[in-house]
This record gives sequence, C-alpha cells and structure tokens, in this order.
Amino acid sequence: MSNRNCPDFDAVIVGAGFSGIYLLHKLRDAGFRVLLVDAAAQPGGIWYWNCYPGARVDSQVPLYEFSIPEVWESWTWSERFPGWEELRAYFRHVCDTLDLWPLIRLGSRVERAGFEEGAGLWQLQLEGEETISTRYLLPALGFASKPYIPDIPGIEDFEGEWFHTARWPQKGIDLDGRKVALIGTGASGVQVAQEAAKSAETLTLFQRTPILALPMRQEQLTREDQEHEKHRYPAIFVQRRQTSGGFECQSLEVSALEVDEKVRNAHFEDLWQRGGLRFWYHNFADLLINREANRHAYDFWRDKVRARIADPGLAHKLAPSEPPHPFGTKRPSLEQGYYEIFAQDNVALVDLKANPITRVGPHAITTEDGEVECDLIVFATGFDAGRGGLIDMNITGGDGLSLSQAWEDGLRAYLGMAVSGFPNMLFAYGPLSPSGFSNGPTSAEIQGDWICDFLVWMRSKGLDLFDADPQAEASWTEMVAQVGAMTLFPEADSWYMGANIPGKKRQLINFPSVSGYAAFCGEVALDGYRGFTASTPANKDCATR
Repeated sequence: MSNRNCPDFDAVIVGAGFSGIYLLHKLRDAGFRVLLVDAAAQPGGIWYWNCYPGARVDSQVPLYEFSIPEVWESWTWSERFPGWEELRAYFRHVCDTLDLWPLIRLGSRVERAGFEEGAGLWQLQLEGEETISTRYLLPALGFASKPYIPDIPGIEDFEGEWFHTARWPQKGIDLDGRKVALIGTGASGVQVAQEAAKSAETLTLFQRTPILALPMRQEQLTREDQEHEKHRYPAIFVQRRQTSGGFECQSLEVSALEVDEKVRNAHFEDLWQRGGLRFWYHNFADLLINREANRHAYDFWRDKVRARIADPGLAHKLAPSEPPHPFGTKRPSLEQGYYEIFAQDNVALVDLKANPITRVGPHAITTEDGEVECDLIVFATGFDAGRGGLIDMNITGGDGLSLSQAWEDGLRAYLGMAVSGFPNMLFAYGPLSPSGFSNGPTSAEIQGDWICDFLVWMRSKGLDLFDADPQAEASWTEMVAQVGAMTLFPEADSWYMGANIPGKKRQLINFPSVSGYAAFCGEVALDGYRGFTASTPANKDCATR
C-alpha cells in the first residue's frame, strides 16, 4: 500500500513500446526512481498486440530502431521491413542490453489514475486492486492502442470466430481452409489479405475506401551487409531528427508543377522502384498542399496499379479513375502482391459504398445484394487514434475532471504532451504531436529526451509540480489546426482527422513535421519551459531526489 505522503516512485511510465522503453532508459540513467507498467506479457507495444498474419512495420531499418549505440551495435535484422516476431525479439534485446527488466512490470494493466492535489501525487490503481503512487505520470500508450470495432447488427449471433487485428489471439489462428470475411482495407487489412489469400478456402474483402498502397520492396538482410553499413548509422540517426517525417530524407524543395512531365514521372518512377513510403515522404514539395500537384502523383499511382489488374471492373474499384481522396492524406500502406490476389478464384471484393453490410447472421454477412458465407470475421477497422488508450486509462485530474470530459469538445494538449488541469502528467506519442506522421523511434527519442530534460530541470530548481498553462495549450491546439488547414489532409475522411470514429470531433490530430516540432520544443526549453507553471511540492520532505 502506498504511503499517502511520499510517492512510491518519482515517475511511472505506462506502456512498453518505443516511447515507454526509451523514457525508462533515459530517466533511470538520470537518477529517477522509475517504474514501467504494461498490460502485455512482453515489451514491444504495438508489436505485442499486432501478431496477426503478415504484421510487419512500414518503416525500413535502420530507421526503425533506437539510436542507442550499445543496442544497435549488437543487433542485426533479417529483413528490411521486420515482422512482428523479430520486432518482439528486438525489444527483448533492448531490455537485456540496457538492463531494464528490474524496472518493468508486465501483465499489469492500469485501471485508473487520479491526481491528489494535497499531496501532489498520482495514485494509480492496477488490475487486482493494487495501488501505487508517483510524482509524475508518463503514459506512453501509442496513438493506435484502442481498436475500433464498428457496431454491426447481429454480430452477437455469429457462430464462427471474430477478431480485431489489434487483439489477435497470441496463439495465432490457422487460416487454412477457412471462409474469411475481412472488413477494412487499411494497413492491417492489406497484410492479412496477402496471407489469407494463400490458404483460405474463400477470402472476401469488404472495402469502404480503396487503399492507395505502395510497393514494399522487401529485402533480406545479411549480418555482413549490416556490419559494413553500421559506420553510417550515427549520421542516419542524426539526419532523421532533421526531416519532416523522421526518415532519412524529406520532400523535395521543388514543386511538381515547376518541372515538365518527363522529369516529374522520372522522379515518381525512381521513388516507386525504391519502395517503402518514399513515394509519400520524398516526393515533390507541394504534394500535400496543392491539388494539381497531388493529382499528378495519384494518376501515376493509379496507372501503376491498374497495369496489375486484368479485370476492368476490379481495376475501377481498387484504383478509381478519380481519386477517392488526395494521395497521401490517408497514410499509405505497403503491399507485397496485394493487387495480384484479386485474380485468384478464392478472393472476392465487396464495395461497401455500393453494397453495404446490413447485418451479421450465424454463418454469413448479409449485404444489400445478398449473403457472404464465412466462419471467421476479421475486423481491420483501425483505432480511436490519439486519444483512445489515454481515455481508457480513466485518468482524472486535480479538479476531478476526467480526461474523457476534458476532450469532449475536441483534443487539446500543449506540445502534444501536456493537458491543462492534469498536473505532473506528460504523455509520449500522443495526440497533437507528430506521432501519426512520424517514424516511431524518431518521435519516441525526441519526446523522451525532452521529457527527461524537463524533469531534470524541475529537480534542479527544487520544483516538483507543473501544469500546462491554458492559454499555451489553446495556442498550440489552434496552431496545429491552422497548419492542417494549409494542407489537403482535411479533404479526406481519415483517422488523421478523427473522421473514422462516430461522434469524434473532426480535427487534425497530429503535428505534421517532426523537425518543426523538435525545433519548437527546443525553443520552449531554452525559454525556461514557457507555457508551464511550476511550483514547489506540497510535501517538501518528499521532493524528487
């Protein structure tokens, strides 16, 4: 049981993904008494929960790993885009190498967290009724930690199995011979489809909006090749912090409209052949702000994809003549033969806009045009991005206001890390930060360094209590909205805009530049952490050491 006057820990981190593990490493080395808790049985964050067939990352290594030398120097990958099993092994390697295991408590879900103003402490109730206290609460839940499952009539009558990709059974599911109904064609839907098509008796994809997928260009990696390249890693890790997406490069400085068609298409072709997300983050300067420039990219994508689809009717559904939304305003997915599976006899596509689902029965999904027999339903329907996991933690601030109530009229957060009225709480990889637009480890390290530096600064000043200033919070929230309004992102009904969740306010939920974000946060720090109010602890005998 916690001492009501002194905290059990200086800081408690919730979440064992990239952000949480990096924060744990930084704060431990800075001398804080710190604990990391996670509901999962292993570290890895999304790579624990995402264990569905084909699950793998869409950022290539070495960009998708920590820049900590002792970690990367002793690790090698087998693939350019690693799968979930290898990523889990990587996280175990990180915890082994940095000796973090004694500070991690797995299989421990935070049921609720409340701030006690008198003591200036957070009380956390863990699953099983245990309560721990901490000076600082640091949620690092990721922007995609709460899956969204649409409310479809009759699902309770279904006699087969159904799962969301983000809550896939850890023991796995054999897809061989199954009649699979796959609802959703985003990143996870594409990956499941590519695997299910190999062995399922039937695979029916229910598509609301066609995914504008890009070729992955997967490569096998050897130890020898990586050892030869590792001398370049430090420069790569520095460079990724200086780009808008946290990758090794960013968009060109030239407009797509300033070059002739031959030059434009040559650049498109080069990006296409290189694979990965380069066609998204290394394209022309105005790809995401100018409709005409964007249309050139879409038309190139459309023609490339249609060349791979023999059936004209399918080609129109998968790669329409007119763009369903501006290219890149929904996060592109990476594919490995996705468009070819539709030529197989066991694969079918249902266009939900023309033929919506009406209900689920015991053995089939009913649409307006008929029934689709199935014994396994896979929901690849995304997440309540940004806010979902934080709301589910049942966080209550100093005045008794819950975070859910604070965000009823839309997301607000200073620097995408702090919410006014919730003292001594900073979240990483959350809303109004670059999280959804960024390569994950890059954002995790930028925010992790900043949070650690801030808490060290607090300690050096003898301060133990901070809160975000309401005006600073409002200004930051409005700035993100204004930046978004200058882009094409509001023209798509995407999770970037919160448009995938019924009743969620439509707003750009991410800051669209990693380098710009890092620069702004750096200026805040140099200016004495402006935008925060800070004071001495209520109980000076229990000040952070």
